[in-house]
Amino acid sequence: MTACDADTQREIARTLLADARHIVVMSGAGISTDSGIPDFRGPNGVWTKNPAAERMSNLRSYLAEPDVRVQAWQSRLHHPAWQAKPNPAHEAIGQLERDGRLHAILTQNIDGLHQRAGTTPEKVLELHGTMFETECLSCGERDTMRAALDRVAAGETDPPCRTCGGILKSATISFGQELDQSVLHRASEAARDCDLLLAVGTSLTVQPAAGLVALAARAGADVVICNGAETPYDDLAAAVIREPLGTVLPALV
Repeated sequence: MTACDADTQREIARTLLADARHIVVMSGAGISTDSGIPDFRGPNGVWTKNPAAERMSNLRSYLAEPDVRVQAWQSRLHHPAWQAKPNPAHEAIGQLERDGRLHAILTQNIDGLHQRAGTTPEKVLELHGTMFETECLSCGERDTMRAALDRVAAGETDPPCRTCGGILKSATISFGQELDQSVLHRASEAARDCDLLLAVGTSLTVQPAAGLVALAARAGADVVICNGAETPYDDLAAAVIREPLGTVLPALV
């Protein structure tokens, strides 16, 4: 993309955002990299640097291999999200709510940074769950992640559920798990109801979340995509921007 083309795409996006009154934001890992949380598939992504780390996000491996669970608990204990703070991209999206134009955020992230940037929690639909809670895979009991990590820090390498003894994991969606159907339903409704869908920092390769972009487009919404690399939905977009989110989102908003 030439500089001229980039200027044109940016101006189209700015005009669409200025005119929109019912905006849905779909966010992925790329929005949190400036907060010190690496993405997964990018050049410096967690899985790019260490392909074996992807096993921690695979439910079958997590259930079958105790070593994977031990590694996962250490990863949770030292996850950079515990110290991370919202960056200008999160703040820009928060501004859309303060302007009265943000309908919902459909996030694939589990780090809670949209909420910490001031977005009303009820407007944030966490498609892939949250890292701040645990869930027992046997009895379904949920608790705070901090309670489990205190046990890990005290020496339990793979803390079981204290109610039934079952396997605990973070309350996030792993490969091999279905999304929460109530959350997906609400996200689908939001996508159908918006006049603009702004996809930021997401490769749009993980289904069914990525399909919400096409759903919004079919319902008549304009689509703007801000991502560092091509996505399968670029052809649906009225504007595609390949600039750093911490710079371009505040400028667009």
